[in-house]
Amino acid sequence: MSNLVIVESPNKIAAVKKYLGSNYKVIASVGHVRDLPKSTLGVDIENGFEPHYINIRGKGDVIKEIRKEAKAAKKVFLATDPDREGEAIAWHLANTLGIPLEKTYRVSFDEITPGVVKAAIKDPRNVNMDIVNAQQARRIIDRIVGYKLSPFLWKNVKSGLSAGRVQSVATRIIVDREEEIRAFVPEEYWTIEALLRTNEENSAFPVHFYGINGEKKKIKNEDEANEILAGLKGKDFKVVAIKRAKRKKSPMPPFITSTLQQEASRKLNFQSARIMRVAQELYEGINLGAEFGGTQGLITYMRTDSPRVSVDAQNEARALIVEKYGAAFCPATPRNYKSRAGAQDAHEAIRPARVAIEPAMIKKQLTSDQYKLYKLIWERFVASQMESAELDTLGVDFDCGGYTFKASGYSVAFQGYMAVYEESEEESNATADEIKEVKDIRIPELSEGQSLTSDSVTPNRHFTEAPPRYNEASLVKFLEEKGIGRPATYVPIITTIVARNYVKKESKSFVPTQLGEIITKLMKDNFSDIVDYKFTANVEDDLDNIEKGNAELNSVLDEFWKGFEKELAEAEKNIGSEGVEVPVEETDIICDKCGSKMIVKSGRFGKFAACPNYPTCKNTKPLNNSENKNEEPVADFKCEKCGSDMVLKKGPYGSFYACVNYPECKFTKQKTEALETPCPKCGSTVLTRHGRGGKTVFYSCEKYPECDFSSWDMPISEKCPECGEILFRKKGRVPMIVCHSENCNYKRKAEEKNAEENND
Repeated sequence: MSNLVIVESPNKIAAVKKYLGSNYKVIASVGHVRDLPKSTLGVDIENGFEPHYINIRGKGDVIKEIRKEAKAAKKVFLATDPDREGEAIAWHLANTLGIPLEKTYRVSFDEITPGVVKAAIKDPRNVNMDIVNAQQARRIIDRIVGYKLSPFLWKNVKSGLSAGRVQSVATRIIVDREEEIRAFVPEEYWTIEALLRTNEENSAFPVHFYGINGEKKKIKNEDEANEILAGLKGKDFKVVAIKRAKRKKSPMPPFITSTLQQEASRKLNFQSARIMRVAQELYEGINLGAEFGGTQGLITYMRTDSPRVSVDAQNEARALIVEKYGAAFCPATPRNYKSRAGAQDAHEAIRPARVAIEPAMIKKQLTSDQYKLYKLIWERFVASQMESAELDTLGVDFDCGGYTFKASGYSVAFQGYMAVYEESEEESNATADEIKEVKDIRIPELSEGQSLTSDSVTPNRHFTEAPPRYNEASLVKFLEEKGIGRPATYVPIITTIVARNYVKKESKSFVPTQLGEIITKLMKDNFSDIVDYKFTANVEDDLDNIEKGNAELNSVLDEFWKGFEKELAEAEKNIGSEGVEVPVEETDIICDKCGSKMIVKSGRFGKFAACPNYPTCKNTKPLNNSENKNEEPVADFKCEKCGSDMVLKKGPYGSFYACVNYPECKFTKQKTEALETPCPKCGSTVLTRHGRGGKTVFYSCEKYPECDFSSWDMPISEKCPECGEILFRKKGRVPMIVCHSENCNYKRKAEEKNAEENND
């Protein structure tokens, strides 16, 4: 009898099985196996908030296989992810398999590496019910909020809407910012820049107005600016003070979930969902080839709020720093970083599992996204353990007729951690004034009392700007600062509010839709607690207290329900009395059948223009590119017939490119998509293509016909756990995952990972 190890993701199977050997069989639960039913509330509020769990539809075959393997196994190790969801999945598996909790072997892998996996198996524990109850509390509260609030929206706005605990707060954050922007009144201010020079050639440098007689003053209007200009006319600038200093700039901590999402958004232009998907791939394991020990995880677990790192990781990083950069770049003592107040501190920071595996060494084994994100994580961690940078700062004060001007900046005297990594300005621990300094300034040698003439004095008019809209990075930062949500929930929050059309993206920034603003107003008027920042953060604190064993599940649920029930009762009195219609969006298109101005409607394939007199007039028209989400402009791709721009369109048989001059020019071209899996014959990119009238999909090498690889079955990035070859997903009544190698018989049913229904 062998031991059975149950992981969440099939992508972990190959690595874990290799590390543990032939005495262990590894299978995947493919996420949750049980959940609350979708059709009903599934929570008995009157009887201690008892949840009613059922097996998730479509998971029958997975559960059947797990039960069969568990029955034949000597021991069953529940190795789901090391977070609340993972602990809950382990608990559900134990219940589904009929294993008493006291006989479960719960293990968790903070990284998928041989040492960590083997150590975890040697030291199993029981399922932690405090962590499970924290997950249950979140699930039950979110279910109650979603199922009790949504009918209120149906009666007041329109059917099909959904409200949730955290998604409603996130929508409010974006609506509140939009209201700030609308209410903002810009204020005029002026700056004055003078270009000074000494008697030396090429010695010109800029200085900026600071104030009067050393006291800071803001120039509010043109009259004040002209008064200063008149006072400067014909006068020299005198050096009154020269300040030279050395300043140390310390590195930022290694990444936690929120800072990874923020920096990868700024530096790599990745969206949050893309960041976490790629991080998951790096954590679960990549086949690096025999040189690096085959398949292994490259980073530690990516859902964490702690910058803490292990002593072993510190020592490994310090050894690499000394060897690669020199002893001067390694501080005398290891650097340690504190978690923010209220952090769970359950896992280490996001760092390389083995810092000796440098990004450049494995670039060929990684996809472009994997390489970019691993490089960012690796550089940030190594830099976090390095010596501070040393900056030579220079500040010079000038006087001209009683008016004070300044020139300041810095140059890098010792790179320190900056030899590896420089954080973006938004995350820098420098002050606002330091950020404004000019790096590598070119100020000539000066002495106090020296006089200089000005080549020019230029006034500039400015206006204060409204606060910027939130983008993904700044929204995640705000959520973290306010204690709203936790590392695992940031992506679902953002995805949900966009998918439900409560907010939309414009130039990478979030803008509330009319629907989002209407719902936020209704929520503020009737459910002020639910959309209150502090209330939402307090719920998160309650969940943390349950996890730590400092609060009881039912007590937290009961306290929440008492307040929420009162709000429901009060709102019930107003249901129907304040019904709101979502304003229609008009277009400039005139209906050619009845002459009415057409309005925007949404359909299966995106937005279109429809006559407002439906059903009397059923006329519809396509929208132009700027109005229709169903069409996107394509850069650097011109029509092969007339040379005009092309747009990407969505049709009933998939996406395709079309000329903007349609119907005058009817040129179209099929859209292909690149898979991450390389061609099994030549290693080039595999493209998704359409055949048989566009209705069917097949896959072929981008170098076709030079490389003749073509298949109706989709190659996937997962490698065969038996022989290491590429796996294919075969279509059919029962989709299967099969090995590409003719000499390997590996196959399994292709179960899809069920998305967790999450009202966040």
